[in-house]
Amino acid sequence: MCGICGEIRFDRSQPRVEPLQAMNAVMVPRGPDAGGLFHMNHVAAGHRRLKIIDLSEHAQQPMVDNELGLGIVFNGCIYNYRELRAELRALGYRFFSEGDTEVILKSYDAWGIGCVDRFLGMFAFGIWERDSGRLVLARDRLGIKPLYVAELNDGLRFASTLPALLASGGIDISLDPVALHHYMTFHAVVPAPHTMLKGVRKLPPATIRVVEPDGRSRDHRFWSLRFETSPEETELSYQDWQERTLDMLRTAVERRLVADVPVGVLLSGGLDSSLIVGLLAEQGQHGLSTFSVGFEAAGGEKGDEFEYSDIVARHFGTDHHKIFVDSRRLLPSLEQCVGAMSEPMVSHDVIGFFLLSQEVSKHVKVVQSGQGADEVFAGYHWYPPLVEADDAAQTYAGVFFDRDHAEYTGAVHPEHVGDDHSRDFVERHFAQPGARRGIDRALRLDTTVMLVDDPVKRVDNMTMAWGLEARVPFLDHELVELAARIPARHKLAAGGKGVLKEAARSVIPNQVIDRPKGYFPVPALKHIQHEYLDFVRGVLDSDAARQRTLFRREYVDRLLDDPSGHITPLQGSKLWQVTLLEYWLQQHRL
Repeated sequence: MCGICGEIRFDRSQPRVEPLQAMNAVMVPRGPDAGGLFHMNHVAAGHRRLKIIDLSEHAQQPMVDNELGLGIVFNGCIYNYRELRAELRALGYRFFSEGDTEVILKSYDAWGIGCVDRFLGMFAFGIWERDSGRLVLARDRLGIKPLYVAELNDGLRFASTLPALLASGGIDISLDPVALHHYMTFHAVVPAPHTMLKGVRKLPPATIRVVEPDGRSRDHRFWSLRFETSPEETELSYQDWQERTLDMLRTAVERRLVADVPVGVLLSGGLDSSLIVGLLAEQGQHGLSTFSVGFEAAGGEKGDEFEYSDIVARHFGTDHHKIFVDSRRLLPSLEQCVGAMSEPMVSHDVIGFFLLSQEVSKHVKVVQSGQGADEVFAGYHWYPPLVEADDAAQTYAGVFFDRDHAEYTGAVHPEHVGDDHSRDFVERHFAQPGARRGIDRALRLDTTVMLVDDPVKRVDNMTMAWGLEARVPFLDHELVELAARIPARHKLAAGGKGVLKEAARSVIPNQVIDRPKGYFPVPALKHIQHEYLDFVRGVLDSDAARQRTLFRREYVDRLLDDPSGHITPLQGSKLWQVTLLEYWLQQHRL
């Protein structure tokens, strides 16, 4: 896991070294073990390294293969790199390192942009061709690894984080009205290519961008998710699907053990992370390091799930670490947490992942985590109403959106009011081929869009803020493809994730499976009171906020007058949502 950056000049001039150094400096937490820069003619690249595979200097980046005339900066992990290495050796390729970075480079030489079809893993990379001057950018199928780009006058820059691009200078920092609408409406999900800033874009997941030296570029989407059961699978029973799910999940968990350092697990006490622990124990992992976090209760809402994580830790004999965060530690950590966000992330549990990652990084460099199971296996409450919905897009918006367009219009300054961008986006996505039923369209949207720009981005940013690599077996693309083919009724059974719950009974204790559905609660950011309310007032009443006039003052005052009375359908605080955006802008000096 690492941080990457680079620049290509279309006027054939050489990129200045200072912007590359500035970008690399911002990403030191992502790669605290080593760093490097590379310049060649009109291309330059930078890298910060977290040593996980091939700990030697042979795998240092930026990596250049003069024999092939190729160079690369890479962030992620290719879990099948050993198999690909053997295949490439059979084709006559020679290797000077033992890691996965060189495998990507030689795979590109052997198979061109089609090499990504062979990769099992998470990745974002930039490859440059010495002789043609071409730059190739790529991002994995489910956007687990981030990749931001910024267009310049006669050039383009890319980086793993938005703050790194800001540090390079010359970026248009005006607000993107489409992104603002998504943030305030689509539960802070801002789909690619948009970001909150007009001058920064995200490479969409499952996309390769080929940039020619004269500035022309083309995008190739190399993967899509289809919710269609194959003819030979139509006769499979509920039990058959359970067995296939568990077999594929075993494979996904095993793949993510590939490392030259120990691998731990973030154990929330829910079904998903508990099942990962159980499958690792099943594969002979003894004394596994597991980690849980909890917070003080607030507003009558419990702030931890230690009761269930303790059950799993005792059952499998893990080396368990419980991190309890009291309110005195939570508030002072917000500044650093928000500073680590590439984009404003409204979910209350962001600070939980941030503080958990800080503690976990003292023990291990790699963890497996359970993100993605609710989206992939239909675990959320908004899915059942979509089964028989006449207007699936409207039903989805009614249960997922934080506010309707009318409330949005009354919340933001008139200059930011435009079309109902979020509703239009959902309508367009639901209309795409490959999913016929409303429930399947919603699952596709959540898996390929919402998941990417909410939970997955959150985990990447917060773990990498402490040099910790998070791997997500529920987002193994072959498991995701299998889940898409499972009939929706099997996923919706047992109150959601039915096929996964039943498959899990042979692995983990039933009391963890049959428990009430829980979340990663941080009650103090939902029930805002006392010193938290003082903090929120300080942000929204600051000179920066008043001069920005992003939100209508009457709307802000209405939220401040009754913080607990303005809760979104997904149980988030509308007051925290507007505060977080303003605070993020202030933290990044925007």
